Amino acid sequence: MTVIHMNLRQLANRWCVSEATLERWRSEGIGPQYLKLGGRVMYREQDIEAYESSCLRQSTSQPVKEGINS
Repeated sequence: MTVIHMNLRQLANRWCVSEATLERWRSEGIGPQYLKLGGRVMYREQDIEAYESSCLRQSTSQPVKEGINS
């Protein structure tokens, strides 16, 4: 199995948010798990997809998780 990684810019583009927003969320403990490799922040695609799945809602009455839905 090949592990696919995304850098900060790629994830920001995927979610239509700024890189600064991702940096702030990361410092606040919001968002997917990440790796720090040689000083670079990388996100595994499987962790991104797991986080996105955790943010799915079927009703507006469900509590909203902080991050891409807030």
